[in-house]
Amino acid sequence: MVSTQAPPVENSGRQYLPSPIGKFKSISPNQQLFPLTTTVNDRDHMEIGGCDVVNLVEEFGSPLYILDEETLRTACRQYRDALAREYPGQALALYASKAWSCLAVCAIAASEGFGIDVVTEGEMQTAFKAGISPANIYFHGNNKSRAELDLAITSGCTVVADNWLELQTLAEISKTAREPIRIMLRMTPGIECHTHEYIRTGHIDSKFGFDPDQIDEVFSFISQQPGLSCTGLHAHIGSQIFELQPHADLGEVLARWFEKSASYGLEIKELNVGGGLGIRYTEADDPPSIEEWVKVVSSGIVKACEARNLPLPKLLCEPGRSLVGSACVTAYSAGAQKTIPGIRTYLSVDGGMSDNPRPITYQSLYRVVLASQMGAPLTETVTIAGKHCESGDVLIKDARLPKIETGDILVISSTGAYNASMASNYNRVSRPAAVLVGNGSADIILERETYEDLIRKDRLPERLIADS
Repeated sequence: MVSTQAPPVENSGRQYLPSPIGKFKSISPNQQLFPLTTTVNDRDHMEIGGCDVVNLVEEFGSPLYILDEETLRTACRQYRDALAREYPGQALALYASKAWSCLAVCAIAASEGFGIDVVTEGEMQTAFKAGISPANIYFHGNNKSRAELDLAITSGCTVVADNWLELQTLAEISKTAREPIRIMLRMTPGIECHTHEYIRTGHIDSKFGFDPDQIDEVFSFISQQPGLSCTGLHAHIGSQIFELQPHADLGEVLARWFEKSASYGLEIKELNVGGGLGIRYTEADDPPSIEEWVKVVSSGIVKACEARNLPLPKLLCEPGRSLVGSACVTAYSAGAQKTIPGIRTYLSVDGGMSDNPRPITYQSLYRVVLASQMGAPLTETVTIAGKHCESGDVLIKDARLPKIETGDILVISSTGAYNASMASNYNRVSRPAAVLVGNGSADIILERETYEDLIRKDRLPERLIADS
């Protein structure tokens, strides 16, 4: 086994410098640049899960998402085991499936003892088909439709109420429901953290959740609704967070609301701290480990509840990116190059913003290697450009790489979260295939779209056919 934590490029002079790390259970996947099973084989090719990446591209095409099962399962187990070790009460980790909602990922998470966090009917239906019990599905979202609410309720999911319209709709539905509707309340905790403004959800100016000054009114309303069973409180402070203190502070905020709920006769039994633990996208990133995050979150809830003589609630958390992000890479084939003397060299690949919209959306940074020549010296500085008709379709600026020829295979790391799930058909491209690798074998978990798929839902009116 090898470590895939690459040293700073400028110090190593190489793309990748593996070193022994021992057993996977001691390594926090979110702190690694590449999946835990990554190695360099005797052909000087990158291998993941025992599979040669160049061979995978030859068989399945590119762009190609490559998901390492061992890394994903290791991350799941670290959350599960750390919660059992650090939290003295009941606990359940939920996979935040918005990171990547597909049958295989949801099924793996469920097989490791996880519940599922969903935000749309599509994610809910995926969780159902992956075999997840509705009792362990929590339905989020700031604008749930009546149809979505009906499906969640009749299926037995917990609805995380986000706003007044939704709460009033749930109260209306409950009048004819056969049994009380199980809900949680999403509150805005008012905690700032250092992350991109688009993924900060815990501060007051957010589209998500009830504001703290509404809590008495909300509790009062629910106490008068016999058809609503409010089982818990939820808060989430953001995403891709490297700081631990905001998560410690969240325990105090949740416990304060927990204590107040009793005066309204509510029987809160669960506190959900959300997710948000960051991952390593480049050498400069230094996120806490899964173990450290769970320890801080657990300690925060325990201390805050003990200070108020409150019974320990069931602790829920919702990791997404830190489960699947570092478990996946994306492989591309190199295409045209354009050198602008004194400015930069553009290297185009056969994907881009349609399979990874995060750089153009969040200015996100990534790490790239030449998977077909892992030991080659770094001699070039290139900007990795996508194939789309958009000047901003740039995946990585000024990457240090070996000399690249057309057809060489490039791999960008840490692409498991918000890549496949946010992929599009911009410029009418087909979305990539995804394979699950492990023990030397690869299984398709997402088929590559065909051009027939792209036009299957199109309809051409008869009058346009006649006009042509």
